[in-house]
Amino acid sequence: MRLKRVHSAIIATVLTCSMAATPVFAAPDTLKSLQDKQEDLQNQKDAAEDELNSLQSQLDTIMQKTADLEDQLIAKGEEIIQAKEDLKAAEEKRDEQYEAMKLRIKYMYEAGTGTATMEKVMTSGDISSILTQAEYSQQVHEYDRNQLKEYANTVQEIEDLQDKLETEMTNLQDLEAEYQQQQEDLNATISTKQDQVSDLNSMIQEAARKVQEEKDRQEAEAERQRQLEEQQQQAAQSENNSGGTTNTGGGSNNSGGGSDNSSSVSEPSYSPSTGNAVVDRARSKIGCWYEWGAVGPNTFDCSGLVSYALTGSYVRLGTTYTFMGWTRVSNPQPGDICTSSTHCGIYIGNGQMIHAPHTGAQVTTGPVASNMIYVRY
Repeated sequence: MRLKRVHSAIIATVLTCSMAATPVFAAPDTLKSLQDKQEDLQNQKDAAEDELNSLQSQLDTIMQKTADLEDQLIAKGEEIIQAKEDLKAAEEKRDEQYEAMKLRIKYMYEAGTGTATMEKVMTSGDISSILTQAEYSQQVHEYDRNQLKEYANTVQEIEDLQDKLETEMTNLQDLEAEYQQQQEDLNATISTKQDQVSDLNSMIQEAARKVQEEKDRQEAEAERQRQLEEQQQQAAQSENNSGGTTNTGGGSNNSGGGSDNSSSVSEPSYSPSTGNAVVDRARSKIGCWYEWGAVGPNTFDCSGLVSYALTGSYVRLGTTYTFMGWTRVSNPQPGDICTSSTHCGIYIGNGQMIHAPHTGAQVTTGPVASNMIYVRY
């Protein structure tokens, strides 16, 4: 009996020592510190997302301004085309008037001297006829001078208008380049901000994992302490208890799952015969010069060329902003449209497109730009 009491005392001592030697894994405020860090990261992410939304709003505004500006460029290009046609007609009419005047002068002065002209006037008959002949000669000169002056003024007015329109076109193109640079800068900033949000999201997930681990650790430690206290009480109450309990601590591994919710938009069907016809029409205009506002038949701007290639008619189907709103295709085929917010062309395969590049260039074949998307008519 005495041996049993000694054995029980030893067990109680071991349990007491075990409790005294239990290590402290973390300071009391460890969980709060982790939770504060998680909250701080969430606040940073919220702020970054607010900035991202603001940047996206600015980009949307610039893209809308670019679309409006494209409409202005097209309209101004059409005005320049009309001014060129008016100037050509005025110059032709001026030249016709000049040729007619030369014929009249040649008729009046066919004798080659002023004396011969005077003789014609003096031999006209009676005094009334003489005066009529002299007056006619003077009127012819006056008429010719007035006509030439009138047509010269018309030609000058049209030339001045054309210069004014071309200056306005240059200013609009400079503004377009400025908007495009703003778009590129905003896209770069948005990309950086998106990376920042993504990094913060990863850090928040890691912080949440550590918070949960700390909670699990504290719960496991509390359970271990409770079990040790029960064992000590049982050993002290029963001296005949020579058995022990084996306690196992469990842990939990909490993992957060996510779902990739993606919605697929049905892509428009593709017809090889239609696509090839579009490519053939675009290819037939290679070598034609670029001109803002032109939709053919001999000059085009970028959306004018795409409109003709898609429809076969010299009528504008839309602008780059219009095409950006069409359904995207993930597997582009010949005849699809390559477009960004500032340029467009007809895809012909192998990363190549037919497009009207810019003022001073001809319709040509070139590589599809990296910032372009593909849509189908």
